[in-house]
This record gives sequence, structure tokens and C-alpha cells, in this order.
Amino acid sequence: MAEFLQTAAGFPTVLFTSALLVVIGFWLLVLAGAADPDSFDADVDTDAVSLGGVPVSVAASLLIAFGWFGSLAGSVLLARAGLSGLPFHLLRVAVFAGSLVLAWGSTRALVRPLAKLFPDERGPSRADFIGLTCTIRTGRVAQDFGQAEVVAGDGSTALVQVRQSGGDDLTLGSTGLLYAYDDSREFFWVAPYDDTLDPRG
Repeated sequence: MAEFLQTAAGFPTVLFTSALLVVIGFWLLVLAGAADPDSFDADVDTDAVSLGGVPVSVAASLLIAFGWFGSLAGSVLLARAGLSGLPFHLLRVAVFAGSLVLAWGSTRALVRPLAKLFPDERGPSRADFIGLTCTIRTGRVAQDFGQAEVVAGDGSTALVQVRQSGGDDLTLGSTGLLYAYDDSREFFWVAPYDDTLDPRG
């Protein structure tokens, strides 16, 4: 155990150890519902390094995990070789570089089959519904009650909870406009829709 801890906290493994702790913390937040595994997809292009097809968080997690394992194994073997001085330090740098190459190759090989589990396009999110019209599916819509059917841009339909702040006449079959979403209570604010005011005609 002492050898493991010493190696994990020493160069070059400590670089991967620090990143691995961040990865573990991130996935714990995902499990708790406090983080989105797709949150980095718009910021990083993994296709440029042949790791596309899965969420960035998945590719990065695999890369770091493989890098940590390779660095740990290489560092243990190097320590047991009994080297010292400049050759030892140069080989530690080589272990770090080799671990990166190993991690990239292993992640690239694993990403290909995993990519089949992830669709190329994400489904519509709740934010995509804001600004769309809907059809009321309950007898009325009040400040504490109401449902409506909305058609997403891809043609799929969804039944959503809706509320209104005033006393407008929103009844079964009438058309409303979803203009805001309440994250905490998970419903849309809706207002009557007047197609005569629609600039699209």
C-alpha cells in the first residue's frame, strides 16, 4: 500500500492522479443530478483527436483513467529497476509520454464501439420548447394546473405542464404560446396565442 500511495503521489503519476480525482468528483455530481455529462460537448471538439462519437466527459474520463493506470504501472516498474540520477529522471518523462500515447490509443479503441450507444443528435430539451405554440389538453389552465401538447422542431410531440399568471381563457383545444420555463417547479408559463400577430403570417 505504501508503494502504491508513494507512486500515485509522485511524478509523473501525480499529474494523472489529480485529474482522476476531478473526474471522480464530476461523475459523483452527475449521479447526484447536479451536473450534466454533456455539458462540455459545445466547448471541446474531440473529433480533432479521433475521440469523437461519445460525450467529451466520457472520452476525457477514459483518457485520464488509462493514463493514470499506465503511468502507475510504468512508475512502479521504473522504481523497482533501481536506477538513479539523470537516466532515472529521463525515463520518468518517457513514462509520462508513453502513458499519454497508451491512454490515447486505448481510449480511441474503446470509443469506437461506445459511439454506437450515443445518438449523433440530442433529443429536444425543455429550453427548445420556449417560443413554440402548444395545444391545451386540459379543460383549463390556471396558476396551479394545466397541461399542453407541444410539437418539437424534429416533429416529436411532448405533453408538458403549463401554468398562466393571469386569468386568460385557455381551455381544451385552444392554442397557447410557451414563453418561459420554471426550473424549480418544472412547468412552462403559457399565454394565449394570437396568430394574427405572428409576423410569419
